[in-house]
Amino acid sequence: MIFGLVPSASAEGAILTHGRKVGRKSFKKGRVLSAEDIADLLAAGIEQVVAARLEKGDLGEDLAARRIADAASGAHVAARRAFTGRANLFARAPGVLVVDGEAVDGVNRVNEAVTVATLAPFAVVAPGQMVATVKIIPFAVEAAVVSDCAARAAAGGGLIRVAKLAEHAVGLIQTTLPGTKAAVLDKTRAVMRGRIEGLGSRLAEEVRCAHATDDLVRALAELGAKGCWPLLVVGASAITDRRDVIPAALEAGGGRIEHFGMPVDPGNLLLLGYDGGGVPVVGLPGCARSPKFNGVDMVLGRLLSGIGVSGPDITGMGAGGLLHEMPGRPQPRAADPARRGKSARSPRIAALVLAAGRSTRMGDVNKMLALVNGQPMVVRVAEAVLASIAAPAIVVTGYQADEVRRALAGRDLKIVENPDYAAGLSTSLRRGLAALPSDADGVLVCLGDMPRVTASQIDRLIAAFDPVAGRAICVPTHGGKRGNPVLWGRRFIPEMLEIAGDVGARHLIGDYADLVAEVEMEDAGVLVDIDTPAALKDAEG
Repeated sequence: MIFGLVPSASAEGAILTHGRKVGRKSFKKGRVLSAEDIADLLAAGIEQVVAARLEKGDLGEDLAARRIADAASGAHVAARRAFTGRANLFARAPGVLVVDGEAVDGVNRVNEAVTVATLAPFAVVAPGQMVATVKIIPFAVEAAVVSDCAARAAAGGGLIRVAKLAEHAVGLIQTTLPGTKAAVLDKTRAVMRGRIEGLGSRLAEEVRCAHATDDLVRALAELGAKGCWPLLVVGASAITDRRDVIPAALEAGGGRIEHFGMPVDPGNLLLLGYDGGGVPVVGLPGCARSPKFNGVDMVLGRLLSGIGVSGPDITGMGAGGLLHEMPGRPQPRAADPARRGKSARSPRIAALVLAAGRSTRMGDVNKMLALVNGQPMVVRVAEAVLASIAAPAIVVTGYQADEVRRALAGRDLKIVENPDYAAGLSTSLRRGLAALPSDADGVLVCLGDMPRVTASQIDRLIAAFDPVAGRAICVPTHGGKRGNPVLWGRRFIPEMLEIAGDVGARHLIGDYADLVAEVEMEDAGVLVDIDTPAALKDAEG
């Protein structure tokens, strides 16, 4: 690839390597310069640009990224369309992510132009969740490099796969000592039911017995005879030795201990074994009573997805096994006063639904209240937002505000009325932004007339949001066309508040082109807004 300063007059077909303003236009990094673009550059007095040209044997960034991503995709994983040299891979089924770490390292060491990053191995993933990304660093890479990387990625069936979660009838045993409170046992059962159902299985049976070897032998045999798999035991007292009650009962009933202890905290006192029929038996540590992620989840995910767990598997969990800082241990963050009391967290993204306009192109109908598949349009948009991970959800009303409020009644929404709605879209935007919580890291601006936008699309935008990595504005695309809603980082709110007239914040995308992440969507709903009776009829069809 040729890279450097190019006279504008001879730059047609070259790739612009730095975004810049050209008169009233904004040329984004990565733009392939056309004859019209060259004319604009010269008219603006720009005689030279920094650009790249592909040489013989080069592959463009998008094609290279997609080829490697396709090769890396194993069972139940699929790559999406590449953009800006990045191809993301997504889970196609609920399950546990299996990563060939050595092969990932091998691909990353072929050439610095190619990078592959994945979620942590054995993470539990949901359908549609991003599990890996392939990024080509420059605008092009040699075809030979791509072929080498793709061959390494495809070996063994792909770098990453999803082991599907299967439904199992799980058995739970809780042991008791004098003074054990029934309320504690009931709460533990509820927590374990939620944990098991979250992994696609069901809590089929629960037995409570005394914390004694003989009683526990009988309880294990009872649930085993009912076909429960696996068997989980929560002891009234934590396991402290291989000769303690729970391991002793397992062996007395004809089973065997696979491993006791776990280099994961919380989760140290976990016991893994198998009964005489080969059914897994897990003696759970005290952290199983908490719904927070801990070592129990790491073992259950592997069991219920069919991956299996052995003693060496457990002893290999130590790297990354410190799941959170424990009370009483040194707190390195406390040395920084600016971070005292704070911890890492996911970004908090609020959702703002603009539903105040007069919808003059719809005639006498307020399109916010027009029915789409039996539901008012604004209700469909609000429910998509509520089903996403965005929170809180704020709706700005204006025209026929009382009617819109009634349509949205009973939902967890904050309603903000804009009495100045007739002055244009910017007035509703300002009202909504003023209602944002102070701790919001960003805002998703949704249009009330886009009823085909889904919660999963909103979640994909939020997953892509990472201002530190330069993804401070996330724009959905379909077929290369940009749509809505758009996710804005908090840093842009002051400029958004200055917008006037019947316009939104779209122009800021051009002003901050280097901070824009285009997030490709499989469905065209992000492009469909309803402004006319004909469009409404199409939406109902």
